[in-house]
Amino acid sequence: MKLNIRKLAVIVALIIAASINPKQSSAQQNGVNFQVFYDALSPYGQWVDYQNYGYAWIPDVGPEFAPYSTDGYWVNTDYGWTWVSDYEWGWAPFHYGRWNYDNYYGWLWIPDNEWGPSWVNWRMADGYYGWSPMEPGISLALSFGRPYNSYNDHWNFVRARDFENRDINRYFVNRSDHAMIIRNSKVINRTYIDNNRHTTYVTGPAREDVQRVTGRRISPVAIQENSRPGKILNDGNLKMYRPQIEKNSRLGQKPTPGKVENIKDVKRPSDRSGSMKPITKPQNNIDQQQRQQQQKTTPVNNGVRQQQQQQQQQQRTTPVNNNKNQQPKPVQQQQQQPVRQQQQQQQQPVRQQQQQQQPARQQQQQQQQPVRQQQQQQQQPVRQQQQRATPVNNKQNQQIKQPVKEKKPVEEKKPNNVQ
Repeated sequence: MKLNIRKLAVIVALIIAASINPKQSSAQQNGVNFQVFYDALSPYGQWVDYQNYGYAWIPDVGPEFAPYSTDGYWVNTDYGWTWVSDYEWGWAPFHYGRWNYDNYYGWLWIPDNEWGPSWVNWRMADGYYGWSPMEPGISLALSFGRPYNSYNDHWNFVRARDFENRDINRYFVNRSDHAMIIRNSKVINRTYIDNNRHTTYVTGPAREDVQRVTGRRISPVAIQENSRPGKILNDGNLKMYRPQIEKNSRLGQKPTPGKVENIKDVKRPSDRSGSMKPITKPQNNIDQQQRQQQQKTTPVNNGVRQQQQQQQQQQRTTPVNNNKNQQPKPVQQQQQQPVRQQQQQQQQPVRQQQQQQQPARQQQQQQQQPVRQQQQQQQQPVRQQQQRATPVNNKQNQQIKQPVKEKKPVEEKKPNNVQ
């Protein structure tokens, strides 16, 4: 009897411990292999056989996409800074496996079976935080020591005060400043050992440091297990689908994608449709609180919007009022057509008379030409006589115009002997 009571007590204790500690409940999700990746991600991209990595997934996104950069944000959890993606498929490529960049195909995801809050390298400088996706097939120790490559620069840097923003992609520092920031930065090699999954995670910046820079208190979010793909952030809890993945099935069958594209047929990122859209519905209280704060500030803007709407309504109604005094264009055109026809008919005789008068004018001009020539011939001798006479007259005029010189008085000469 005592033994049965002890067994019951042990069973009850195990059940309570599993419900209290969400980290241990992940062990209940067994029997999941790589097939879950192949099936879940096929609608959002293409599986290809890529060089030495095997099957790789190319997301159907545009050229602006970058892992741990586009449509997502950082949340501090029990395991460190965790990337929360807004994509429906974000539960897999940002927490399992690694990303690799190809100069032609863009970003490719190489699957792996270890879950993590994120698989990135971290750096910190004076007033800056930065991160970059880890390359596949490299351990954490080697990844920490990777040198900076300006040609393949995949780092994202933000000012420390902007690190917690939900639209963090709007606060990235210009890439032209990356070399200067990295020269003055140091690697953040803080890690967390998960004994339940036998995995070591990179946690990123210390929560106390971020609190000091931002001036805000940061409460870590607890990660709980979700039974299906997706994530829900609510009341300080982040529910995520993160099963323990086996590389092969228990029956010994090797998982394969349902469809493998020829990598030569894959388009460049700039030519892809980019049909993969992020989730836009709010799924957490934090998003709802932000919307409530925006609604509090909208009444001021609503007054301006109401005025604008009234002005637009007035502008819409004024053409109707103006049209009361104006006739429709089709009616006006119909009424103007007979008037124009009458004007054209009245102008036709006048034009005909003008056309008839043109020959008469030409005849008059032809008749006037010999008369003008005779007049010019008669005037030529007269002009020549005038030109001959003008020099004489000019001389006479010059003589007349010359002034008469005054004669000086003759001085009387006195004899020398006269005293």
